[in-house]
Amino acid sequence: MTATGYHGSGWPTECGGPQRRKLSPWPGPGYAAGDTPRVWTRTTGLWNVMFVWRDDALYLQGTTTARHPGAFGWVERVDPETLEPIDRSPDLPCGGHRWCGAILVHRDGGVFSINGNHLHRLDPACSLEAELRLPVDQTHNGFLALSDGTIAAKDLQLVEASTITAVDPTSVEVVATMRLPEASMGRIAGDIDGDGDVIYVPGREHIWRVRWDGERFHLDEAWQYRYRDDATGTHGLAWDSCLSGGHLWSMDCGDIASVREIFSVRPNGTFGPSFDLARLSWQRPAPWSGAQRLHRVSTGDVTDADVVELSGAAGGGIIAPPVYVDSHRMAVAWDSLRGGIGGWRFDGAGLERLWWRPGIRPTMQPLVFDDTGELVVNDATPDGDHLVVIDVATGESSVRVDVGSRLANGMFLTPGRDGSVYYASTLTVARVAPA
Repeated sequence: MTATGYHGSGWPTECGGPQRRKLSPWPGPGYAAGDTPRVWTRTTGLWNVMFVWRDDALYLQGTTTARHPGAFGWVERVDPETLEPIDRSPDLPCGGHRWCGAILVHRDGGVFSINGNHLHRLDPACSLEAELRLPVDQTHNGFLALSDGTIAAKDLQLVEASTITAVDPTSVEVVATMRLPEASMGRIAGDIDGDGDVIYVPGREHIWRVRWDGERFHLDEAWQYRYRDDATGTHGLAWDSCLSGGHLWSMDCGDIASVREIFSVRPNGTFGPSFDLARLSWQRPAPWSGAQRLHRVSTGDVTDADVVELSGAAGGGIIAPPVYVDSHRMAVAWDSLRGGIGGWRFDGAGLERLWWRPGIRPTMQPLVFDDTGELVVNDATPDGDHLVVIDVATGESSVRVDVGSRLANGMFLTPGRDGSVYYASTLTVARVAPA
C-alpha cells in the first residue's frame, strides 16, 4: 500500500503505517552477542503511548494515569537524543476517558492526536489548530489516514456496537459515520486493493472489512472472518491485526481482566480514590480457559485461514497483536499472561512452529529490522521491563537491556535512523542505541 494519507517521514504513525507491519524503513543495529547498548531513560509520570517522526522531528504522545488528578491527552516534540521536551501541546480534552490514544503526521504536515472522545490537530510546534468532539462518547483507540487524506477513527467497545467516523483533515469536521455490526476492541488496520481503501476491524466475534468510497463507509459482505464463538466463553476478543504477505494476522484473548475493569466504568479508566490499582494489573489471571491463539486469513479469500494454539497453556492472554515478517515468511506471536514467544513459518499449506522461547514475556507492539533480521520486543519481569533483540529466523537473542522502566505495558516501539529503538510505557520512556 502506498500510504498517501501520511507524511513521508518513514514512521509517521503507530506501527509505521496503516498495515501495522512494524517494519523499520531504516537499517537495524546489527547487534552481536554480548554487545552493550547505550540507554537514555526519562521518567514522565504519565501514560506514554508512542513516538512518531515528522522529518527530523520526533513526537511523543500520551495521556494520564488512573491516579493523575486530571484526565487529558498531550503531545510533545522531544529531543531525539535525550528525549527531553522541546515543545508541548496544551492539555488536550479527552472527555474524562483514560486510555491509550494515538498520533499521526498527515501528508499535509499536520500532527493529529486522538484521546478519549476528542480529535486534535496540532502544528509542528504542538500548538493547537483545531479540536473535534467525536460523535460517540467513548474512548477512541487509534485512527488511520486514508488515501484521500480523510481521517478514519473508531471507538473502543467491549459490548455495544462500535462506530467508525470519517473526519475531514482540513476542516476537522465529521463527514460520515457507520455503526458496525459488533463491538470492536482492537485498533483498525488499513490497505488499498483494486477497489480502493479497505479497513479491517476486529469485532467481538468476527474480523470485518469495511470499504471507503470517498463519501461513506460500506461493509464488505464478501469478507467476514469469524475468529471466536462468544457463546463458548473459552477465548477472548482480538486486538489489532497485521496486514502482510497477502494475509491478515491476529491474536485473540485480549480483553483481559484489567481491560474489562477499565471499560466497566464511565468515563473509561477513571476511578475513585479508594479504587485498588492492583485490579488494573495486566498479570491477573485470564477470565477464560482457552489457550492463546494465532489467526491467519487471506485478504483475497476469507475461506483460506489457519488458527493455531501457541503453547497450549490454559488461560493465555495478550495486550498487543502479532507481527508477520514477509521476507522470512515468519509470524511471531506470544502469550503475555502465560509467557513465551515463538515463530511460525507459513509455506502456503499451514503454519509450522519453528521456535519457541518460554522464558520471555512480551507485552508490547514489537519492531522488525528486516535488513539485519532482528526483532525487538520487551520482556516484562518482576524486576522491571527489558528490551530483547531476537533473531527472527532462529529465536535466539543477542542483546538484553534494562530500560529503567518499572511498569510494562502494551505500548509501541519506534525506530530511529541510527539503529535506535524508542520505548514508551507507563511513567517511562527510553532510547536504546548501539554503542
